[in-house]
Amino acid sequence: MIFNSIEFTIFLPTVFILYWHVFNRNLKVQNFFLVIASYIFYGWWDYRFLSLIILSSSVDFLIGYRLGNNSNLRTRKILLWISVFVNLGILGIFKYYNFFAESFASAFSMFGKNFEISQLNVILPVGISFYTFQTLSYTIDVYRRKLEPEKDLISFFAFVSFFPQLVAGPIERAINLLPQFHVKRRFVYLNAVDGMRQILWGLFQKIVIADNCASFANQIFNNHSQYSGSTLFLGAMFFTFQIYGDFCGYSNIAIGSAKLFGFNLKQNFATPYFSRDIAEFWRRWHISLSSWFKDYLYIPLGGSRGSTIKKIRNTFIIFLVSGFWHGANWTFIVWGLINAIYFLPLLLRKTNRRNIGIVAGQRGIPTVYEILQISFTFFLTVIAWIFFRAENLTHAFEYFLGIFNRSLFAFPYFENASLSLPLFFLIPLMLIIEWFNRNENHGLGRFGFSWPPIIRRAFYFALIFSLFWFGGKQNDFIYFQF
Repeated sequence: MIFNSIEFTIFLPTVFILYWHVFNRNLKVQNFFLVIASYIFYGWWDYRFLSLIILSSSVDFLIGYRLGNNSNLRTRKILLWISVFVNLGILGIFKYYNFFAESFASAFSMFGKNFEISQLNVILPVGISFYTFQTLSYTIDVYRRKLEPEKDLISFFAFVSFFPQLVAGPIERAINLLPQFHVKRRFVYLNAVDGMRQILWGLFQKIVIADNCASFANQIFNNHSQYSGSTLFLGAMFFTFQIYGDFCGYSNIAIGSAKLFGFNLKQNFATPYFSRDIAEFWRRWHISLSSWFKDYLYIPLGGSRGSTIKKIRNTFIIFLVSGFWHGANWTFIVWGLINAIYFLPLLLRKTNRRNIGIVAGQRGIPTVYEILQISFTFFLTVIAWIFFRAENLTHAFEYFLGIFNRSLFAFPYFENASLSLPLFFLIPLMLIIEWFNRNENHGLGRFGFSWPPIIRRAFYFALIFSLFWFGGKQNDFIYFQF
């Protein structure tokens, strides 16, 4: 079941009514209802893969419980490695086995030896990378004694399977989300209204921006040899806003939906395309994943401590692993490598934490220097996204080289180009709204609050109308494949 489907428009209000009006008297019953609702939500796609969520939840619940009752360091390490082996083992089999098998065979074919390696004919379970990291972080935190082990099985299963963020995040830490299942939730009207605004903004980003950008990005990427450099760059721009509208839109719908049930999820995007350098971009893009790698990989490796060589090593490791997390394809690894190279000058000059605050602060209008910084960072990001979107490395390099020739200065043209004209109004509109709400948790955080109520409501209705006017066929979210 996906957020932009008819099924979800029926599912969400049904669960909402039952949650607050039928199962609200007993906290455990309410949590159990959330588990059932979440399993229905996930099983709607393929019920067979519910067994993986149940297995992962059961293993980490038991290991966490054992860690809480054991003080022997050797035994605790063994328990931790069992959790790591089970979680990453499941992820590796379903997501990476074929990649390693193909790479192994290709490597030996270069020396004239051909290997016939059988591949697994299985589909990738939706959201496996997200809930695997979520349960794994719980075990690590319990091992580090940063978190007490959970003793309530239902609460833990609800934490792992909570449907708003189950299949594409945010990747929640147990230390933030798990305690919320132990506190009786009360319906707060203002929180629910804010949740509905956030859902509306997420749907606008997905249906109006991302899905419309996708049709033109796919057309240009799939026929890149036929187009000029300017058209190819425009195609990369379309994908840049497609992936942002798609993933940020999902996160907004997820966080907004959670608010309807009395839960607070962490912000996952903070206007990343207004970043002044690539370090700031990664503090604002997919925040839950970036912080996960920082806490569980980068810092244990030594982080920014030690020699310059170690700092460079740690930086490249975290970006390469982040790229590999996104998919079993060399394009994602190269995408991670490119971002590591972008980051390197900031690291060497020790300016990677220079831009911590919000751009332009309270001024409202950026300086010329800030505009140049944002533009350059955005350009670097667009180039990197080419490798993320390409089918393989050959496709990526052909597309990249196709941009930088004399035709880059030609007027961009592709079939049905006139149909893309509304996007040249809608994308700036999205950016303008987000600029004025860049210090809020989402695009409609406080947008229009100073307007007369009738004008503000008219604006919301205009956004709803745009979902139907510009909406086309139902498209899956990009990050479902990760």
